[in-house]
Amino acid sequence: MLFGLAGLFGKWLTLSPFLIVLGRVFFASLTLGIFLGATKQSLRAIFRRHGALLILLGAILAGHWAAFFRSIQVSSVAIGLLSYSSFPAFTVLLEPLFYREKLDRRNLFLAALCLVGVFLIIPRLDLGDRVYQGVLWGLVSGLTFAVLTLFNRRLAQDHSSLGIAFLEDFFATLFLLPSLMIKPVRLSFGDLALLVVLGVVCTAVSHTLFIQGMRYIRAQTASIISSLEPVYGTVLALVLLGEVPALRTLAGGAVILTAVLFVTLKEGARRPA
Repeated sequence: MLFGLAGLFGKWLTLSPFLIVLGRVFFASLTLGIFLGATKQSLRAIFRRHGALLILLGAILAGHWAAFFRSIQVSSVAIGLLSYSSFPAFTVLLEPLFYREKLDRRNLFLAALCLVGVFLIIPRLDLGDRVYQGVLWGLVSGLTFAVLTLFNRRLAQDHSSLGIAFLEDFFATLFLLPSLMIKPVRLSFGDLALLVVLGVVCTAVSHTLFIQGMRYIRAQTASIISSLEPVYGTVLALVLLGEVPALRTLAGGAVILTAVLFVTLKEGARRPA
């Protein structure tokens, strides 16, 4: 639900996607750093073993969120969230390569169903169409998030989810700092307040919870369940922004929700309570 709420900030903030993400990861890493200090958690072990990987993941995280907000800005919250929700399909295809696991045919079908839902919202394949642009940016966001999910699953088995989230947000901040030199900007108090909420609540808290959840379920399952994000986001955009989704958008959302329901029931039957 918190990930879904984050999409609305792409409309509330009139900044460039890079500046929005910079504010997001800066306040997120600041918050997570305070929690790490308060709980006296050391990052020495994880950085010594996976420092290069975490730097790379910080860059991927920055690109993921920049593509995500660009998708929303050129189209709508619902379209950006629905196209981003393609990431379970990428996860299902990539996970067997990452972990040498057998491909789950049912999850593969459900991931394909998610993609069907995404493409239902495209009116025509025209690069000049803003909906099509939004979907393309959303697919880039989905692919990069799938890669993050798979690496985070591996890291979460041995290290604190709080530490993983902090380091990824911290390195994303470093990668995005040059954007301030390229295009200096003056923030109003309202913009600053929105960035704080986006960074603390919709990033620090939600990112940590998502990584923590992968201690208990497979990345494929976590990815498909997280397709509920566009459902939350579309409802919130309707209530708070007055964005009424088109019939095609609702149809795509219904298909994705169906896939989520099936994978949730399947996971519940496979694992004991």
